[in-house]
Amino acid sequence: MITWRRVGEPDFPLLRTWLEQPHVARWWNHETSPEAVARDFGPAARGEEPSEDFLALLDGEPLGLVQRSRLDDYPEERDELAAIVPVPSGAVTMDYLIGDPRRAGRGLGTLMISSMIERTWDDLPSAPCVIVPVAAGNAASWNALRKAGLRRVARGELEPDNPIDGREHYVYRIDRPR
Repeated sequence: MITWRRVGEPDFPLLRTWLEQPHVARWWNHETSPEAVARDFGPAARGEEPSEDFLALLDGEPLGLVQRSRLDDYPEERDELAAIVPVPSGAVTMDYLIGDPRRAGRGLGTLMISSMIERTWDDLPSAPCVIVPVAAGNAASWNALRKAGLRRVARGELEPDNPIDGREHYVYRIDRPR
């Protein structure tokens, strides 16, 4: 069973370890110095930024990270995405990772994504949908989204997280259940 808690500054060393893992570093392309982790995760941890970072806990043990945000809070990202797919007001997006490479490829990403979507419907009652862009080459990620019930709604060019990737992305969406 997945439970959640907000990321706090004491979690930064764990995040750093995860970001250094090859299976994470390939797609997240994140600086991993203690200063960079504090710079990039500190504002959300302190509530100074509208995005939310959550640790996914499996049976109480850290499994992964989900970053969740309302696209309206990040107009540049929203507008880039809206050039290839309709983005309704209140839409939410997320990014995610499984930290321990021994736990990757076992369906836990799908479980984690599904759990966060359910939490999103509870936490954000005005959110009409969750929209997630994924680099086209990241088959593990978009397969996890598909298995979690999201459907591919667009294909288009977006700025990649990692400069070694092309601009081609798939966009997945799930709507709030009626």
